[in-house]
Amino acid sequence: MRTDSAAAIEEIVAAIGDLADVGFLLVFASSHYDADELAEAMATRCPGLPQAGCSTAGELAPQGPIESGLVALAFLKDDFQIVCAPLRALSRFGLEEGGELVAALRRRLGGAADDRDLFGLTLLDGLCQREEVVLAALQRALHDIPLVGGSTGDDLSFQNTFVICDGEVIRDAGLLMLVRTSRPFRVFKSDHFEPTATKLVVTACDPDNRVVSELDAEPAWEAFADATRLDRTEPSGNEFAAHPLLVRVGGEYYCRSIQKMNMDGSLSFYCAIDTGVVLTVAETRDMVDALEETLLRLDDDLDGIDFVLGFDCVHRKLEAESRQILGRIADLFRRFAVIGFNTYGEQYNAMHLNHTFTGVAFGRRRTPS
Repeated sequence: MRTDSAAAIEEIVAAIGDLADVGFLLVFASSHYDADELAEAMATRCPGLPQAGCSTAGELAPQGPIESGLVALAFLKDDFQIVCAPLRALSRFGLEEGGELVAALRRRLGGAADDRDLFGLTLLDGLCQREEVVLAALQRALHDIPLVGGSTGDDLSFQNTFVICDGEVIRDAGLLMLVRTSRPFRVFKSDHFEPTATKLVVTACDPDNRVVSELDAEPAWEAFADATRLDRTEPSGNEFAAHPLLVRVGGEYYCRSIQKMNMDGSLSFYCAIDTGVVLTVAETRDMVDALEETLLRLDDDLDGIDFVLGFDCVHRKLEAESRQILGRIADLFRRFAVIGFNTYGEQYNAMHLNHTFTGVAFGRRRTPS
């Protein structure tokens, strides 16, 4: 895909064909695209069409994962009704804002009271460090409506992510979409780790910045390296990707990935962390086998997957590269028509996750009985 925004959107529109059949356009773009130029191109070429998008850490296209590209998903009017609103100033977003936003979107959506054909979709600033608070506010207002999504990226620069809503570029922000569909669907998550008996306790940290300085009363990096049998020399992102840590919530384990080691030996995390949290060292199983099991189960549940809107952690991508299995992952994504992006975090109902693949799988259009 060309990096010129206008040319890229022109290619997308040409591939879609008749925009009159489209009810909503969702775009995922590398941060190598200029955000303002991209928003202007989307608004100019698709006037009047509701649209949204965000920056990524890699794109998942129908032909497989790509880099420095752009992918788009056009939702047909006959099958989908989508309303979208920005979540502005995530640094101040709370329960009251979440309730008001969800209520306003539900009024715009209208329709029947039955929520079984409805799900929420979030695109949240991957640098805001507020995903847990935002998700708690949204899920409280959504009640039993499932929620799924991803945190925006910027190709591992960790400096400047963005979302786009109807021609407007917004930072320190997110998007919430409510989607009503006549298609059968399943919201899901997939991971490939198992807990071990090795535990680490956070004994000193800066929770506001997600930085852990001590584990088991030892310097964080040294304790982590000893627990995972890593060399104490400066680690790479691939090593963190291959050694996730887990927290147990409600009897189920969720991943807490390390973003980087800092100059003082402390560790920056992608997810919320606090003093006293018990971290379990994970043992990884084959990522391809675990993902295929999930997708085959969904395929059986839906009597055939039509396509998957997916959010894949960038650490899974790094791990797949280091283990030389990226080609096998790409084959699976092509087989099940996965479209989405690599994230700085994944959303699944009220949880903000790392090292996980979340998404929504759609079945084929229902035929009248």
